[in-house]
Amino acid sequence: MTTRMLKNIKRFLAAALFAPAIALAAGPAAPLDKAPVTTDRASLQNGAKLFVNYCLNCHSASFLRYNKLTEIGLTEDQIRDNLMFAGEGVGDLMKIAMRPAESKVWFGAAPPDLTLIARQRSGHTTPGADWLYTYMRQFYRDPSRPTGWNNLVFENVGMPHVFWQLQGDQVAHFTDNGDGTTTARLELVKPGLMTPAEYDAAVADLVSFLVWMGEPIAEKRKTIGYFVLIFLAGFTVLAYALKKNYWKDIH
Repeated sequence: MTTRMLKNIKRFLAAALFAPAIALAAGPAAPLDKAPVTTDRASLQNGAKLFVNYCLNCHSASFLRYNKLTEIGLTEDQIRDNLMFAGEGVGDLMKIAMRPAESKVWFGAAPPDLTLIARQRSGHTTPGADWLYTYMRQFYRDPSRPTGWNNLVFENVGMPHVFWQLQGDQVAHFTDNGDGTTTARLELVKPGLMTPAEYDAAVADLVSFLVWMGEPIAEKRKTIGYFVLIFLAGFTVLAYALKKNYWKDIH
């Protein structure tokens, strides 16, 4: 093993060791709301529509192919006609044309791939779905930011509020608690195309899709798990009966 390989291994181990600490340091500044994640196909389809129309312009999902969406009840014709706009093939990966170097100049950091974002945002006690659900509902107007937007969950975020037309404009009111901490309250000053309840439901659909996208086989895996447990329970009964039959003359 070369010296260079040893150095690379040490760097990998160091990154793995300190990753949890980094994740905790970057934790949310606002309490997280429970995400109403669902596996309902209609919700997942609506989430896929929102993702393609609002997120896929800047964020890729390069570990997922378009035809994988047939597993949430869409046909290939529906995918091709409603969710593909740049002449891609239905078997292609969900990539974007924007180059990382250009996006870094525009936003200050390259928008991350979202295929596994729900799993990447999960902590020891914080489900990634809760973080995403809260994050997408905590944008507020901030003239000091380059995009004009800020976020209570992700302070000084470089991402603009892509759903502002749906949600409307929120402003933040900060109250000094007198103990070195502040409390933030958001006020909707300009309604969007959706009511707050409708917007929350739309975000829930999007988050459900992001969770599904991170592990499309999750439901199938759970079903297989149930059958495995049933098999093991039946096998245990048979094994115990066989054991008693073998040892009956001794006991």
